[in-house]
Amino acid sequence: MTAFEARPPVAAAGSTLSIAILAFSAFLIVTTEFLIVGLLPAVARELGISISAAGQLVTLFAFTVTLFGPPLTAALSHLDRKKLFVGTLLVFAAANALAALSTNIWVLGIARFIPALLLPVFWGTASETAAQLAGPAKAGQAVSRVYLGVSAALLFGIPLGTLAANGIGWRGAFWLLAALSLVMAIAMARAMPAVARTARIDLRKQAGIFREPFFLANVLLSIVVFTAMFAAYTYLADVLERVVGVPPAHVGWWMMGFGAVGLIGNWIGGKVVDRSPIAATALFLVLLAIGMAAVAPFAPGSVLMWAALALWGIANTALYPVCQVRVMGSVSHSHALAGTANVSAANAGIGIGAVIGGLTIPTLGIASVGYVAAAVAILALLIVPLVRHLAPSREPASA
Repeated sequence: MTAFEARPPVAAAGSTLSIAILAFSAFLIVTTEFLIVGLLPAVARELGISISAAGQLVTLFAFTVTLFGPPLTAALSHLDRKKLFVGTLLVFAAANALAALSTNIWVLGIARFIPALLLPVFWGTASETAAQLAGPAKAGQAVSRVYLGVSAALLFGIPLGTLAANGIGWRGAFWLLAALSLVMAIAMARAMPAVARTARIDLRKQAGIFREPFFLANVLLSIVVFTAMFAAYTYLADVLERVVGVPPAHVGWWMMGFGAVGLIGNWIGGKVVDRSPIAATALFLVLLAIGMAAVAPFAPGSVLMWAALALWGIANTALYPVCQVRVMGSVSHSHALAGTANVSAANAGIGIGAVIGGLTIPTLGIASVGYVAAAVAILALLIVPLVRHLAPSREPASA
């Protein structure tokens, strides 16, 4: 009998509150990653740097997650989960406070690098811990609640940060995140019951999936998909200001609407991905390319521009779970490592996309970002037949 099995009443008694704390903590942690997207124009103005230079803060965070995610998760996931989560939240609180105090892009870069090291560790262990707290009968529901916090951050973290920046300044937005992270650390320390330690991950044993062509092709596809998404999405606030003509004070509300429409994509993606993850990827890539490319020619203010933004938001949000399911389903074992690899692939794409968009703005102009991002989405579509071709015969229909 494991330590967890020996204490079912304790875990059950505190599981609901603990899972809620995990979900809100996931929201804060993922919001810390993406908040900067909505703050880029304000940060660039105050620090006296170009929007392209500010965009590289997104690249730094994403590449750090990409490089350090799998090895750090493997190295730390066996630690006491309660202490690991509390420590992670305290680090995020300190890093967000440093971001609020930063006077130049270098200090702000350090404030972004430090939490990026621990984000994949939290993301990779929170759902497993939630399942352990809830017990086998309610494990699925517990995991879905934690991922609700992640989805909420992806959809609303950026616009909420933008609105906060307009109300209390971008520094105030980071101070708010720091305070909330500290509150969650205290809540975690007081409310979460002890859970059983997990065995140290033998990464070398699981790493066999990195020799499987089908898996590697799916990871490559995720990199290109997220490159397409974030070549434009990184600079969405600037697109709304300078292309669509939205007043800076209203950008947060527009981004909130973008995220709300994206909930439709999250729902549709969840419905179609079970039938064929690769077909779902292709479908939403087409919609993504059309939406991103159509905003500029129909701006500002036309009905077609609104439709293009809605299509962009739906496809953008749908591709998050679709890519995760597709990559995890491409292996017959080591699904957790495959999922972590997809998170790293996504962040590689986020970083590359931010670079591509940042290079596009000074050379071709902000209005061209959507066209360039759409071109990358078409490149991703060209990779889809390769992925299909490499699918093993055991799963031709669900590849």
